[in-house]
Amino acid sequence: MTPFLAELIGTAVLILLGGGVVANVVLNKTKGNNSGWIVITTAWALAVFAGVVIAGPYSGAHLSPAVTIANMALAKMSIQEGAVYIVAQFLGAMSGAFLVWLLYKDHFDATEDSGAKQAVFCTAPAIRNIPINLISEIVGTFVLIFSIFHFTDAKLADDSTVGLGSIGAIPVAFIVWVIGLALGGTTGYAINPARDLGPRIIHALLPIRNKASFDIGYAWVPVLGPIIGSLLAVGLYLTLN
Repeated sequence: MTPFLAELIGTAVLILLGGGVVANVVLNKTKGNNSGWIVITTAWALAVFAGVVIAGPYSGAHLSPAVTIANMALAKMSIQEGAVYIVAQFLGAMSGAFLVWLLYKDHFDATEDSGAKQAVFCTAPAIRNIPINLISEIVGTFVLIFSIFHFTDAKLADDSTVGLGSIGAIPVAFIVWVIGLALGGTTGYAINPARDLGPRIIHALLPIRNKASFDIGYAWVPVLGPIIGSLLAVGLYLTLN
């Protein structure tokens, strides 16, 4: 499997399972309706586990532009290589989001709440305060990337990229889980530009009745915040090492 295909499939599975659990919890007439935040954060952590297991051996399982940008900032990969990864991640995220809609279409039709339907695809702040929302995404992503650097410390000395697959899937799943439980209550912890923007675009394109707007006024926050958080993690890591 090529790195491009690995990133595409791994990210698609991540979003299929992550978006799937949100659909199961928030949409009407599902088996898991109203089962809560613990279910959502746990399933997202396990979704990361699944995506890393699939993509890890072939691409390092970045599954996020935030991880890829960190590698480019560390000169572990070229801009051209990074661009291939990022394109694959966005295509994978969009594919996974489409599959969630297809599987849960009857439940989308049975749900009137436009915000709940949009939540299956992308994040939104619990309290809209753009500066604080941006800081939340920066901090959550910083914790993720900085943790990955330390899990993969032995690999940073050579020419290999820093990827989630290089440390094993279980530790990464635990990091994502605790970020969701501890820091996710403000914005829904996108911490991944592809995870939010790709499905947000699919939501805008799909024929969903009574759907919410694209919300361009907020959509940039879960894109820029993770990028800033990733670069800050790189900066601190290089300063300390």
